[in-house]
Amino acid sequence: MRVLVVEDDDDLRFAVAAALRGNGLAVDEAADLPAADEAMFVTDYDCLVFDRMLPAGDSADYVRRTRTEGWAVPVLFLIARDTVADRVEGFATGGDDYLVKPFAVPELVARVRNLCRRTTATPPVVRYGSLEIGSARRTVHRDGVLLTLSIKEFAILETLAARPGEAVRRAELIERCWDELTEPNSNVVEVLVSQLRRKLGDPPLIHTVRGVGYRLESKA
Repeated sequence: MRVLVVEDDDDLRFAVAAALRGNGLAVDEAADLPAADEAMFVTDYDCLVFDRMLPAGDSADYVRRTRTEGWAVPVLFLIARDTVADRVEGFATGGDDYLVKPFAVPELVARVRNLCRRTTATPPVVRYGSLEIGSARRTVHRDGVLLTLSIKEFAILETLAARPGEAVRRAELIERCWDELTEPNSNVVEVLVSQLRRKLGDPPLIHTVRGVGYRLESKA
């Protein structure tokens, strides 16, 4: 799941982005609306986090305009005031959720993940043969046994499980599981897939598609 955080306060933007990355999300950052507009032109996001008041104006006006153009990515507004008028205005412009500053970062992470799930339409639990993936708590069981996966291992598995039987390109795994600050170098994807295979056990579920990427498929 990929998120864009648009916040002109550098410290707050860094803290929010770090918390989201620490919870397995790929995060891009923008400090103003022109930068956000450029990012959204080249990248598909599952959720957007907008500070309401930015140097180029009220982000609610920007969201209202893009909604009329058919743009439907879920938006979480960060607002400085908690009045009925502020909340109503945020929702009226096409916002899907809001948080009042100062906020608890764990709550923001939970709300963002919830909005991301609307976009990806991932069910709470995905079952594929003997494999069971719980998206909300990031749990993985095989044959009823709980497996311990790293954040990146889970992200790779979740991406493959969203399209079982299909070959997912290595470049797409990088796009979905890493972000612009933490793109992998050399063979880190191959190393993580190898570790993931070992943890999932036999019979193998992740298969290499030569020259393309990887596929989740049960050969049993």
